[in-house]
Amino acid sequence: MSVTLGINPITWTNDDMPELGGDIPLEVCLAEAREAGFAGIELGGKFPRQSGVLRPILERHGLVLVSGWYSAHLARRSADEEIEAVSPHLDLLAAMGCRAMVFAEGHGSTDGDPSAPLSRRPILPDAAWPAFCARLDIVARHLRSRGVRLAFHHHMGTVVQTEAEIDRLMSGTSDDVGLLLDTGHLVFAGGDPVAVARRHGRRIVHVHCKDVRAPVLAGVLRDDRSFLRAVLGGRVPKDVRAWFHNNSEPIPRLLEREIGLSSDVFRQEWEAELALARATLTPSFRRATPSITGPAACSPRGAGNCAAGMNRSAER
Repeated sequence: MSVTLGINPITWTNDDMPELGGDIPLEVCLAEAREAGFAGIELGGKFPRQSGVLRPILERHGLVLVSGWYSAHLARRSADEEIEAVSPHLDLLAAMGCRAMVFAEGHGSTDGDPSAPLSRRPILPDAAWPAFCARLDIVARHLRSRGVRLAFHHHMGTVVQTEAEIDRLMSGTSDDVGLLLDTGHLVFAGGDPVAVARRHGRRIVHVHCKDVRAPVLAGVLRDDRSFLRAVLGGRVPKDVRAWFHNNSEPIPRLLEREIGLSSDVFRQEWEAELALARATLTPSFRRATPSITGPAACSPRGAGNCAAGMNRSAER
């Protein structure tokens, strides 16, 4: 299995909160991503949506597009309606050679509302799960027919947030539905990324490696703050916990054993990135120790969000 290590532009610009990096030009984001040693980048709000325009921009910086976020509404609309809605995004990702789409259920989500406390996130009723999973399977098969895997993103403030909900989604869908393992969101939701990786390793097609500041998280949960307020409170990483998750086995090493992920790719990329970070990037980045054998944070400007896109063989 080959791996492309990329970073999300939210490290520079948060599309939900323009006060976080809204003034940073796309060119700065791309140049610093490449300077930090990343091979690719996910799609962001400042990116052109035409492949003929976007491709030369990324090529100029030596980057590839690894994926892009899509917010679905399968909890309320049909698979055919979703396929029609996702078409422009799918066309772009397929044209750019992306192998996975970051796919989350957005109906009723509170993750983009700074006034919505965590306790107000939507819950999918038990009776709605079978139809939801069936519709998701249909959309996933459609994406796969275009060469793009559906990488379902469990996410705070959505109907698939907890470890139990991830398990339910995986058991209710076919292998056409891939899993995006997000270490930060899962720790935030009280889950164990290592346990989830062990149970669903063969379904993982995309990984988000994020950091979590434990004292900030404790305050967010105690005060029932919104997801966006939690981001504002913890945007500069100090205590990097999600990568190890309480000093258990590092996620990259676990994935190497469980699903054949090449740790050499992670090791080479992390070491190159760390060497450069120590020399040139910001203090918050230099405080991190991103390597295959230690906790990892991957944020030149402190947002802590990197992405690994995995290319599986056809039978996987």
